[in-house]
Amino acid sequence: MNYTLYDKIWNEHSILVNDDDSELLYIDRHLVHEVTSPQAFDGLAINNRKVWSKKSICAVSDHNVPTRNRLNGIKDSISKLQVDTLIDNCKKHKINYFDLNDINQGIVHVIGPELGFTQPGMTLVCGDSHTSTHGALASLAFGVGTSDVEHVLATQCINVKKEKNFNISVINSLSNGVSSKDLILYIIREIGTSGGTGFTIEFSGDCISKLSIEARMTLCNMSIEGGAKSGLVAFDNKTLDYVIKTKNSPSKKYIDDAIKYWETLHSDDSADFDKSIEFDASVIKPQVSWGTSPEMTVDIDGKVPDPNDIKDKNKKQSYINALKYMDLDANQKIDSIELDKIFIGSCTNSRIEDLRSAALEVEGKRISSRIKQAIVVPGSGHVKKQAENEGLDIIFKKAGFEWRDPGCSMCLGMNDDNLNPYERCASTSNRNFEGRQGERGRTHLVSPIIAARSSIHGCLTSEKK
Repeated sequence: MNYTLYDKIWNEHSILVNDDDSELLYIDRHLVHEVTSPQAFDGLAINNRKVWSKKSICAVSDHNVPTRNRLNGIKDSISKLQVDTLIDNCKKHKINYFDLNDINQGIVHVIGPELGFTQPGMTLVCGDSHTSTHGALASLAFGVGTSDVEHVLATQCINVKKEKNFNISVINSLSNGVSSKDLILYIIREIGTSGGTGFTIEFSGDCISKLSIEARMTLCNMSIEGGAKSGLVAFDNKTLDYVIKTKNSPSKKYIDDAIKYWETLHSDDSADFDKSIEFDASVIKPQVSWGTSPEMTVDIDGKVPDPNDIKDKNKKQSYINALKYMDLDANQKIDSIELDKIFIGSCTNSRIEDLRSAALEVEGKRISSRIKQAIVVPGSGHVKKQAENEGLDIIFKKAGFEWRDPGCSMCLGMNDDNLNPYERCASTSNRNFEGRQGERGRTHLVSPIIAARSSIHGCLTSEKK
């Protein structure tokens, strides 16, 4: 029988089929952060349960943490309470926790892969929707709710229904200046935010094979914005080169057996997918979101859509509402949209390759006088150190950017890095919902390259200066 990559990993970890067609799935790795874990640990205490496998867990604070002046502590009382509670719970259960001064600290979906906590063929969960990021390493990774966080802590298993298989094949190569962020925004634009609902997406094709592991992480990260539960990319030599260099890669004693298994982590030639679609990478231009959903995206040299061109009444109304919230006009040119702030970071685009690509665009230049604030937030302590060793921090600071410490930062309104009401931001994050980056803030999703170019011009653009 021929299986998809998703089928193979699922079948290896399925323990029991329940009467409601859900299955009891064994979980290899569990990432924990400060936002979704307090109630889960409380549940353990109330029911007098212990953590099943401490070594399977990696904990870090990332959502609520400050990205500057860390020695002054966390000002917001709720944020501080969440972080302190995670620290206390990790001490109580003897779980490995990376504090704010540890070089291993960072965004949970950045540190997992870079430390080798994530490995091919594993199942991995976290109380965070963008856990799908880890699928770039041929692992089955998905977000879970707080009750499921507790269940995994206590049993190392989870009850979950299997999704259908969705193959998105991408052929040919991306053009210069077009990144995997543009690719995934384009895909979501085409399939919609519900296009992957009920599916796990496997990204395939020669374009995907050419992408770096970090670029694949960006794809898998935003598969959730396309409605999917998980995103996957098959194991190949790039995956191997990445994994064996990590701190927690298999020892010499086990590496040969590990590689033998990893090499099976691809869909069989005649595997049956429930849904398939193909895209041509060569026709994709830099993308930018104009509205309040990731699917509200256009080519950056294009125009804001006109709701009058939309036949579907519900979709038309959503466009009207989005234009009002974003304070944009139908048919307005994208490059006429002026910006207030620039954010380069998040679990989508805060890795070393992202920072290199942005630094290359601003080197020897200055941000526009229109820009009130531009910040770069590395995804981890290791990314920050590497960037500083390469002099990227100096490039950014000379250009007028603020160089910050690792954290989720301006991706979401849960820390000090927020938009003020009605401010407009070019952001390398993954969501542009109303209020996502701060009350009444307006978010335009872009790649690091476009964020950097836009910072120099003071408006959304793909043009160099």
